[in-house]
Amino acid sequence: MKIKFSIFISLIVTSIAFSQVYPDQFYELKIDSLKNKIESLSGVKLSIDGKSFELEDNVLEGYIIIKEQTSQFPFNQGLPSYNGKVYDNKSGFKVLIRFPYGNGWSPWLTVGYWQTNIWNTYGSTSYSGGYVDVDYVKLSSYVSKWQFQIILTRTTLSSKSPSIHKVSFFISDSRTTSNVNVAQIVNDNPKEFFISTSFIYQYSVDPVIGKDICSPTTVSMILKSYNIQVDPYQFAVTTYDTYHKMFGVWPRVVQNAAEYGLDGAVTRYRTWSDARKVLDANGRIAMSLGSPLYPNGHLVMLAGFTNDGRVIVHDPAKSNGYSYIHDKTNLTQSWFAKGGISYTFYNPNNVTSVKNKSERYLENSFELFQNYPNPFSARGGSAFGGNPTTTISYYLTSPNSVQLKIYDVLGNEISTLVEEFQEAGIYKINFDGSDLSSGIYIYRLTVGKNSLIKKMMLLK
Repeated sequence: MKIKFSIFISLIVTSIAFSQVYPDQFYELKIDSLKNKIESLSGVKLSIDGKSFELEDNVLEGYIIIKEQTSQFPFNQGLPSYNGKVYDNKSGFKVLIRFPYGNGWSPWLTVGYWQTNIWNTYGSTSYSGGYVDVDYVKLSSYVSKWQFQIILTRTTLSSKSPSIHKVSFFISDSRTTSNVNVAQIVNDNPKEFFISTSFIYQYSVDPVIGKDICSPTTVSMILKSYNIQVDPYQFAVTTYDTYHKMFGVWPRVVQNAAEYGLDGAVTRYRTWSDARKVLDANGRIAMSLGSPLYPNGHLVMLAGFTNDGRVIVHDPAKSNGYSYIHDKTNLTQSWFAKGGISYTFYNPNNVTSVKNKSERYLENSFELFQNYPNPFSARGGSAFGGNPTTTISYYLTSPNSVQLKIYDVLGNEISTLVEEFQEAGIYKINFDGSDLSSGIYIYRLTVGKNSLIKKMMLLK
C-alpha cells in the first residue's frame, strides 16, 4: 500500500514539473562582463580604449570562446544578437553558439555574421538536437547552458580590424507562445504615449527592393526618431544577408543599428505594458508581425498608445502609415501569437546631440549632387544617349581629404574615383560603367570623417 501511494505521489510531481511553463530570460554580455568571461582566445586583444575586442596587430583571424553560461530556467528556443563594428567589406566577424548534447557539446552553430560573408564556408546550422532557423535557435529538448564563440577576420592587414562589444541571448519556452491569451492582452491598456519620427514608406525607398525592406526601413525610422542621420536605402542594402538572401535577418538589422551608435538586441514582449515600460525609458521597439495582418511577416515601429489604450505604430508598408492604428485584436494576434519578437534599442551615448552637430557641419562644409544623366545607359540611340558614362559632381567649401567610391547594392566596392587632398571648389568626375551590368549602384563621397551617399542607375 505504501508503495502504491509513493508511485501516485511521484506521478503527481512528474505531471506538475512537465506542465510548468518556464519564463522568458534575457542574458547579455557587454564589454565589461564579456572580458571577464573568456574561456580561451587567440589572435584577439582588448582595444586601446577598452570598449571592444579586436584583432591583434598583424593577425588576419582570431577567435574568442566565452565561458559557458547557465540560465535560471530551462529553455528550448533562443534569439541571439550582437553589437560590434566593421569598417570595410574585407573584414568582419561571425558569431557561433553551442549547447549541451550527449556527454559533451553540440557542434558550433553559426547564428550570424557581419558585414560581408568573407568566409569560405558559412558553417553548421543544425545537429540532431536542434537547429538555427536563419536567426532563431530551435531545440528539440530543454537545456540550461550554452556557449558563444566569436570569430574576427580580415582578408588583408591593410583593413582595420573588426570589433565586437556585446553578445545577447533571449531564451524562451515555446509553450509560452503556444498558450498566449490574446483577449487578456487586448485588455491591457497602457497610459498614453507617442514617439514621433520622420516617416519612411518602404516602397518609395527603391522600386526594386522596396517590397522586401520593411525591417531595415522600420529601424531607419527608429534611428530618425533619435535624430540620427541615416539613408534608408543604404541602411537596407548594408543589412542584406548574401548567404540567406534576405534583408530582414534579425541580428543583422540590430547590428547595423549598432554601427550608428545604438545599443540593441533581439527580444520578446508578452504584454503591451511591458513594451510601454521600454518606451518610457527612451527605448525603441520594432515589432515583428505575422497573421492575420501580415501572413508573410512584417516589421513596424511601436510609436505609442492613445488615451483609450489603442496601439499606435509607424507602418512602412502603408503610404499613410505614420501614426497608424490597426485593429487592436488583430495587431495583438499578429505580434504576440507570433511570439512578441522584436528589436529593442536604446541610445546610451547621447548620439542625438552628436549627430545634430554633424548634420549642420555636413550641410555647410560640402555637398554631393545627383549624377547626370541618371539613369545612364549603353543602349545605342536610347533616350539616355547610348553613353555608359555619367558625371558625379560635388562641392567643397574648404580644403580637405576627399574620397569618392562606387559600390554595388550589396556593398561591394566597384571603383575608387578620387582619393586625395583637394582645395575648395566644385568638382566633376566622370564614371564609366561600360564594364558593369545593369542595376543600381551607390556612390559615396567622404570628406574628412564625414560621408554622403547617393544612388544611380545603369541601363544596358
